[in-house]
Amino acid sequence: ADGAADVTDTTKAQGHHLHHVTVTSGSIKVGDRVDCQIDATLRNRTRLNHSATHLLHEALRRELGDHILQKGSLVDSQRLRFDFSHGEPVSAETLASITAMVNDQVRANAEVSTELMSMDDAIAAGAMALFGEKYGDEVRVLTMGADGFSVELCGGTHVSRTGDIGLFWITGEAGVASGVRRIEAVTGEAALTHVATMSQTMQSVCGALKATPETASGKVEALRAEVRDLEKESARLRQKLATSTGGDLTQDAVEVDGIKVLAAQIEGATASTLRDTLDQCKNKLGTGVILLAAVDEGKIALVAGVTSDTTDRVKAGDVIKHFAGELGGKGGGRPDMAQGGGSDVAALPAVLASVPQWVATQLG
Repeated sequence: ADGAADVTDTTKAQGHHLHHVTVTSGSIKVGDRVDCQIDATLRNRTRLNHSATHLLHEALRRELGDHILQKGSLVDSQRLRFDFSHGEPVSAETLASITAMVNDQVRANAEVSTELMSMDDAIAAGAMALFGEKYGDEVRVLTMGADGFSVELCGGTHVSRTGDIGLFWITGEAGVASGVRRIEAVTGEAALTHVATMSQTMQSVCGALKATPETASGKVEALRAEVRDLEKESARLRQKLATSTGGDLTQDAVEVDGIKVLAAQIEGATASTLRDTLDQCKNKLGTGVILLAAVDEGKIALVAGVTSDTTDRVKAGDVIKHFAGELGGKGGGRPDMAQGGGSDVAALPAVLASVPQWVATQLG
């Protein structure tokens, strides 16, 4: 053959092993004779992750219980992924125990052995079979770890001794379906790189916090408490500002057919501040229609209010729907209070100036 191809996957169908390839040069046709070469680096890294998956499976069963069953897995040269039956998240403490248990087996450097036997003999020997998997009359039993830590049926490629794995490290745990959790992990050089990266990150965090790894958690909690206190103080000051601003704004209201109309933009306000200010304006005006706006990071927040004695003539929801639409947005709400937003900041002054005329049209 004058072509070359990379084998990307192998599957089994009707008793045959199928190799999936990507042609990288030339061409390949039926009947060609090919020379095969194993990518030793890729295979060795994949073996580490595959063997670690077996140790992880057994560690999960010992730590969480015999209800743990494999629901899926992915093993490649970079990482491993293991899905298993479990009804709740696995705590950080339990994950640490599982990691330690697997690494204990890695450090034991026990020989990994394989043996072909009948299915009945394998089950009698305590081998674990995967639910739903089809097995032939003769199966391959894989034993690894000190004192036969893990015994499973498996036909895949594995390390010679558990010490070859080098290091096992869990990088994540999450739910993927009802009653199914997923653990992702790395081994060997990838695990060392991951741990080194985490160490560097911790050093950077400790530097920013002026803390040590032992005191960093407490420092973070103290900062979070400080932020909560500042947020409470900020909310108190916003409320105070709303009270003051509301009283000042009402001086700008105009009268339309016996109803006071107020439309204004408030600098530095948030959606929450606008609602507080709206309440103050309604109380101060007594009778009226109000539209307040604020701009934050190029987005417009709008709130509208109509006093209860006026909602039979003008509704706050209609105010918001109309003017939010004029500003390229949308919104809605109750007859007495509504909120929305827009994006056309340049049009905001003209839109606010048009509010009295629109109210006059509604009243007419």
